Amino acid sequence: MAMSQTMNNKLVAPAEIQWGTGPAILPAGIQGAILYGDPTKDGLFSMRFKLPKGYRVAPHTLSKAGLFTVISGNFRIGMGEKADPSKARAMPVGSFIALAPDTPHFVSVDEETVVQLNNIGPWVITYIDPKDDPRQGGPDK
Repeated sequence: MAMSQTMNNKLVAPAEIQWGTGPAILPAGIQGAILYGDPTKDGLFSMRFKLPKGYRVAPHTLSKAGLFTVISGNFRIGMGEKADPSKARAMPVGSFIALAPDTPHFVSVDEETVVQLNNIGPWVITYIDPKDDPRQGGPDK
């Protein structure tokens, strides 16, 4: 697969991470930081997300494979088109998650949690139930 983006060197220490409001495609309350690349364009990118205690993301899919690493906290992820907490797996600090494109999944956290996503842009999330999309005035907006 050819990449339209030239790989550049970038070194980011934790104190240099610039946290901001998370992307509008995710429910309010999340913070995000782009570490590398541009998730809206073709090419590699890395983002971190800081999920507040009690945060959840309704069942959705990613257009491209997603590689997640749990940096802090405990990331709960479940597979399927319906959010069933009993089917979610707790992924503690240091865990790695690889999701194939178009795999329905849902997310929740019981404590503040930071995860890193490495992916290829453009980054597209599709909610199983369009009413869950925060951009559509869903329940989390």
